[in-house]
Amino acid sequence: MISYLIKRILWVIPTLFGVSLLVFSMLHLTPGEPALAILGEHATAESIEKFNKEMGLDKPLNEQYINFISKAIKGDFGVSLKSKQPVLVEFKERFFATAELAIVAMFFAIIFGVIMGVISAVYRYSKFDYLSTFISLTGVSMPVFWLGLMLIYLFSIYLELLPVSGRLGYEFWVDEITGFYLIDTLLNKDYPAFFDAFKHILMPAFALGTIPMAIIARMSRASMSGVLKEDYIKTAKAKGLSGIRVILIHALKNALIPVITIIGLMMGTLLGGAILTESTFSWPGIGKWLVNAVNQRDFPIIQGTTLIIAIIYVSINLITDILYAVVNPKIRLK
Repeated sequence: MISYLIKRILWVIPTLFGVSLLVFSMLHLTPGEPALAILGEHATAESIEKFNKEMGLDKPLNEQYINFISKAIKGDFGVSLKSKQPVLVEFKERFFATAELAIVAMFFAIIFGVIMGVISAVYRYSKFDYLSTFISLTGVSMPVFWLGLMLIYLFSIYLELLPVSGRLGYEFWVDEITGFYLIDTLLNKDYPAFFDAFKHILMPAFALGTIPMAIIARMSRASMSGVLKEDYIKTAKAKGLSGIRVILIHALKNALIPVITIIGLMMGTLLGGAILTESTFSWPGIGKWLVNAVNQRDFPIIQGTTLIIAIIYVSINLITDILYAVVNPKIRLK
């Protein structure tokens, strides 16, 4: 187990190095000058030269990259060209909004995805199975931004049930303890604020979690269908155990092993891929902040945020692999 862990951890280093090099190269190969985006089109040559020198953009690219990566190793991801604030500080201010959205979206995806997949496997080729297949294929095929706009039109504009954007109504105020509004409002015993925060997160979480839910449902159905054909399941049924007991106690644990890997991969994807959802619902998280940084060509924010997201993504995958190896010891031998 220890050698397996060491191998997996060593793979993290070249992965992060490759991500940092790829993002840095792509940023500097695309046309457009950050000084013009920050100072405006009417900036003078002297002010542009002074800005580039102050922010270190006048140095050779290899020197800029070495400077960026050497500071990143120490936890310094640079300073925003626009606000002049450390990237890590601004990232922390927005991270909990994105994390809360991703966690709620994944919670929704796991609950409904696993339930749909298990029931479809147990009642294969039934009406529910066909309906589940239709919902899954629709969920995978539907663009997130289109689904978000349709949800806004239906539930906000037409039915006037849910708010269009933001995390909380202007009439509420939350004393932040954890950074997660759903938890903080409960800890402050401000139940009207909790329900308002819940109403705000419903639509973006649903839009973000639809694709993972569809994938989990299909994966759960396929895995559970295979497990239900195993001999030990037939033996359990022959002993007179109830169908619910066979499914929950004997089949579900083994059926969820491949699903755990998918959930881990998608959790990292949700953190980095909430950009469209946050832009659609004006959710004040990392995605919306990153889009603004791209428009302003704020290189340190783009480089630093991408590397931090990559670290989180790789860490989640590492934890998933460890959990997978714990559940299925055969993995360590491969």
